[in-house]
Amino acid sequence: MTSPNQKPPRPGAQSRDSRTAGDRTLSDAAYESVLAMIAGGEFAVGSKLPSEEVLSQQLEVSRPILRRALKQLREDGVISSRQGSGSFVMRRPEGVMLQFAPIGSIADIQRTFEFRAAIEGEAAYIAAQRRDENDLKRLRSALAELDRCVQAGELGVDADEAFHEAVCTASDNKYFLAARSSMKSNILTGMNLTRSLSMTKTKDRLALVQQEHYAILDALVAGDPPAAREAMRVHVLNARKRVFEGASL
Repeated sequence: MTSPNQKPPRPGAQSRDSRTAGDRTLSDAAYESVLAMIAGGEFAVGSKLPSEEVLSQQLEVSRPILRRALKQLREDGVISSRQGSGSFVMRRPEGVMLQFAPIGSIADIQRTFEFRAAIEGEAAYIAAQRRDENDLKRLRSALAELDRCVQAGELGVDADEAFHEAVCTASDNKYFLAARSSMKSNILTGMNLTRSLSMTKTKDRLALVQQEHYAILDALVAGDPPAAREAMRVHVLNARKRVFEGASL
């Protein structure tokens, strides 16, 4: 119901927020479609993507929507645009990513990694100042369980999540936990994806991931805030690279 002094919306009018949300959904879908074509080998590394006109027709989206999707691919380092020459494929993401990632989730997983690098990096920084022996005990317990999962060939998502939650708990700031909790389902989706992909590799990949976890623990034990922040950021951003850039690290 509108108030006496409030003008009713024009027929067919949309709020700016709803248009923005709709555009983002469409651009995310276009982003995932192009990413899938690159990961599937339809566009090889070094090759030129079709023109915006051709791609927008193929994907059935407007050119502004497509440009937003291509911008995200550039930011991810998957493609590069050359003035007057078009867009070229720079990296081929893991093809098996498409087998494990829920449909429509890839763009959100990307944003989740960005969120985690920022939030958990700062949580680790503060945790290095405030952690106590109980915090370190929880962290060591989570890593011991992850070690067991690696040796047994198990996924280990629960133990991985327990470790990251323990870092936030050690910060003694409930808002870090609240921030992670607000998008926990996305975080768990990302963890399932990264650990599932690592399971398709040799055990060396999972061992490398564990080394990153231990680097975080070592910095917390040493009470070194900058090292803890850096170790956490490196770990989270490396996880993102393994998925979206086909990195071997």
